Amino acid sequence: MYWVLKMLLLGPVVRWFARPRVVGRLPKGPVVLAPNHLAEIDSLVLCAALPRRLTFVAKSEYFSRGGAAAWLYGTLCRLTGQVPISRGGDGSADGALAAAAGILRGGGVWAIYPEGTRSPDGRLYRGRTGAMRVALRTPCAVVPVGITGTRSVDRPGRRGWSRGRVEIRLGEPLDLSGWSDRPNDPATWRAATDELMSAIRTLSGQEYVDRHPTDTERAARDAA
Repeated sequence: MYWVLKMLLLGPVVRWFARPRVVGRLPKGPVVLAPNHLAEIDSLVLCAALPRRLTFVAKSEYFSRGGAAAWLYGTLCRLTGQVPISRGGDGSADGALAAAAGILRGGGVWAIYPEGTRSPDGRLYRGRTGAMRVALRTPCAVVPVGITGTRSVDRPGRRGWSRGRVEIRLGEPLDLSGWSDRPNDPATWRAATDELMSAIRTLSGQEYVDRHPTDTERAARDAA
């Protein structure tokens, strides 16, 4: 179903609106793809524009929350084999991260937004450590990605998409050798994640905020 949606149903529509341009190459073999997150359309643009199949983690609420829009998105996630993940800090995401490790062991591409949520204001926020928790334990390439232009296509507070121009900048895989001897150390996850966010910032050109978005900022974003 992923390839049917990408090539025949949804992909052509997304490509018409976003007109994506890809700079750089996605390597072969297992990859953690780590983009910034500006708009709800980001995942669709990445899937439509990049040649390999991407498996994202999606908020678990999308798989169970009521409402037509949430049901539609949850159904799309199920049809394309996406992985539900909780944003709680109590270990509730461990199952999804284990599933992500399985994707990598199978040679696939696991895509995750290190920020954990869409930016409420276009800035780049502090990354969460899940991507590095997996990457440091599983042989893979970690590719930072800078997306620009999706907030013009999928404008906050406006229904429907506008035609625009999106650029997807694929960075060079990170060198993880400096942390490879400490794959289970939370301080190592944090340092590697900060390095990843620095690379994403360079690619996206965003202003960096060294904290996570607050509940109030996320609520204001979602209300818009």
